[in-house]
Amino acid sequence: MKQKKLGNSDLMVSEVCLGTMTFGEQNTEAEAHQQLDYALAHGVNFIDTAEMYPVMPRAETVNRTEQFIGTWIKQSGQRDQIILATKVAGPSRGMPWIRNGENDLDEKNIRLAVEGSLRRLQTDYIDLYQLHWPSRNAPIFGQKEFNPELERESVAIEATLDVLDALVKEGKIRHIGVSNETPWGVSEFIKHAERKQQTRIVSIQNPYHLMNRSYEQGLTETCFREQVSLLAYSPLAFGRLTGKYVDDAQAKGRLTQFPPTWSPRYMRQEVIATSGRYTKLARDYGYTPTQLALAWCYSRWFVTSTIIGATNLQQLEENIRATDVKLTEEVISAINAIHAVAANPAQ
Repeated sequence: MKQKKLGNSDLMVSEVCLGTMTFGEQNTEAEAHQQLDYALAHGVNFIDTAEMYPVMPRAETVNRTEQFIGTWIKQSGQRDQIILATKVAGPSRGMPWIRNGENDLDEKNIRLAVEGSLRRLQTDYIDLYQLHWPSRNAPIFGQKEFNPELERESVAIEATLDVLDALVKEGKIRHIGVSNETPWGVSEFIKHAERKQQTRIVSIQNPYHLMNRSYEQGLTETCFREQVSLLAYSPLAFGRLTGKYVDDAQAKGRLTQFPPTWSPRYMRQEVIATSGRYTKLARDYGYTPTQLALAWCYSRWFVTSTIIGATNLQQLEENIRATDVKLTEEVISAINAIHAVAANPAQ
């Protein structure tokens, strides 16, 4: 398992990051602990979670993922063996159970969120603290274009950075990152940090997979020049790129267990059609669809770590073993040919 430098920090993270959003909804506490044990045993030292997990978000299960990780940390005694990342929820997206729906990226809410995560994770510090989504209006979660008509009051990036910088100085978090961000947002965080000599963001956690390569349009250059690492999430496009829904549209998984309103971008007809093309391509060249999708992410020069999630150890094993798969130039050309006619249908 390769390790890569996280941004301009001193952290070295595995090229595979264990995503945990299934813990507490699709996975029991015992299964969560098994996954954590397996991941560490196979070279993964990077664990990603969030205060709003598991998904799909519900009042009955909120915070359960961090709680499960916390009991594992306490029982295993391996806190010093992992790089632990979590996230603070931004303005409520229909989740009034998170700080009574008043959550935003201001000092009061970020401090409440940090203290809650530290308590649930049973740790004194968080290695990487991320903003789950921006406070401001931004084109994220399937919104393909910026829409000025959706403008709303928001917390200024400078004010958010002030509290994050203070928490770093207090030792509660070591490094900071953003998620679901844009080139403008990244640049603003860097600008304010440099102007006030504050903590710089070291990472951005954005979707990146065969059916959403929008990161390549602007963010690659921005993040390269500013030493901000990409943590690619949803590399399997909510399971669409595993091929299971191609074989059986009603296969068990997030897209059939949760309402279609939870993930509408993955229910688009062009997504279904394009996933079929990638599934056929993988099988024509002797790969599983999962291997093709993950090997693509693992091979990109701008991806520091790919966040994988699984509901059982067999899936987790395949996801980790895909690091050994090397795509040929012929396969990469075939991928780009599909992309040329079906660019970013799941953006």
